[in-house]
Amino acid sequence: MELSIKPVSARNRKQVLELSLAESQKGFVESPRECLREARRLWLWRPVAILDADVVVGFAMYGKFPHEGERGRVWLDRFLIDERYQGRGYGRKALSALCGRLRETYGCDEIYLSCYPENQSAIRLYQRAGFQRNGEKDINGEDVMVLTCGGTMEGSPLEER
Repeated sequence: MELSIKPVSARNRKQVLELSLAESQKGFVESPRECLREARRLWLWRPVAILDADVVVGFAMYGKFPHEGERGRVWLDRFLIDERYQGRGYGRKALSALCGRLRETYGCDEIYLSCYPENQSAIRLYQRAGFQRNGEKDINGEDVMVLTCGGTMEGSPLEER
């Protein structure tokens, strides 16, 4: 596995748009097409492709919202691994790398994400990475989870290659 995280660009956009989820996961996360549309409207979002060598295996979108909380909140708002690549360890490794990148990029103490309570496989992945529910709900009724930096995350951010 040779993972890298790169901004969505003309070079990888087609592969990003072809990513899909298993039928049972649809509705838990927006499609990459919807995310890219949202990122064009709100400059705070950073959409990225997750690659194994030259193959796009996943997608994520993150950003810092400066007016949330006392010092702003860093959100890993979207994260998905294509259904063809699930169960191979990509989710765990990519999540670790993304959290490392967010800590390095934003110098943050906490990373936030949200997840529907019914999405038990994602919740298990996030909990194994050190995220915990904080009792909040987001505007869509999802449970907000937070990772306190310096927690149990392993690994370092993957370089953009």
